[in-house]
Amino acid sequence: MNATLIAVALSLVSAAAYASAAVAQARLAGRTAAGTGTLRLLGRGAWWSAVGLNAGGALLHVAALKYGPLTLVQPLGALTLVAAVPLGARAAGRRVSTTEWRGTLLTLLGLGALLTTAGGSAPHQTLSLVEALAVGAATMAVVAGLSRPGTRPGLRHAAASGITSGVASALTQTLTVAVTDHTTGPLFSWRLVVVALLVSAFAMGGLLLSQTAYRGGLGAPLAVVTLANPVAAAAIGLALLGERLQGGTISLIAALLGSAAAARGVFLLSRAQAGPAPVAAAVPAPDVPVPSRVVIRSPRTLRPEHGQHGHLRRIRAGRS
Repeated sequence: MNATLIAVALSLVSAAAYASAAVAQARLAGRTAAGTGTLRLLGRGAWWSAVGLNAGGALLHVAALKYGPLTLVQPLGALTLVAAVPLGARAAGRRVSTTEWRGTLLTLLGLGALLTTAGGSAPHQTLSLVEALAVGAATMAVVAGLSRPGTRPGLRHAAASGITSGVASALTQTLTVAVTDHTTGPLFSWRLVVVALLVSAFAMGGLLLSQTAYRGGLGAPLAVVTLANPVAAAAIGLALLGERLQGGTISLIAALLGSAAAARGVFLLSRAQAGPAPVAAAVPAPDVPVPSRVVIRSPRTLRPEHGQHGHLRRIRAGRS
């Protein structure tokens, strides 16, 4: 089979696994109280099912990168959003609205425009120990700011999740290049140990943040995660790894237009998510008493005039 077809097939299955994991996390978040701690989540089988699906999607994504270039595999990963929105609607027992389809399409078009501006050459540069620590500290500061109490916590937690996952991907690239290319340094060093620890911390942090983000719904938070992830990774690549945008000024315009389209898509998904949930008009609320149209009267007690003596009195009165 052609290597490109293998990469496409693996990417599609990876996107389906990520989408199923997102839907499982959203359903678990809907059944979990807001104050539920991490230890209680770790004791639930649904949580570990989502972790397994995420791990499977990550392994399939890595396998796809072996057969195809990053410029092909990474945009296909955005199909997670396309698969997750209808899967989430089906799990909720409803249809995908027109606004959700429009928001999904705009987000994917914007993300695709951003990804096409990135370079497609194989990575060779890696982060130094100081750079890795600086990236880790900056990421923790941003996540702490986004996790503070305020408006729209779902979207802010989704942005924090996407950023931590994107940083984890960039650090994973450093780890992979350093292990496979021995010219970048020794195979085992303090730098690689620190980078590996940061990857583990940010990967788990991104998973937990996405779990809290999905409490208010799936569409808009998943769109923010899908958008923030490659943007964070691209920022590290452009600033520290010597990557450049392709096309110069035209590429910059495409990136700006893509950002605007993706922001509009996230707004549409957020508006659709904030809409009122459909309820059955004919079914009254269980706690509200509804007056019945059927009136049940209690039997009257027979008075003396209604009895046998009362009947005789009416007969006598008629004779007279």
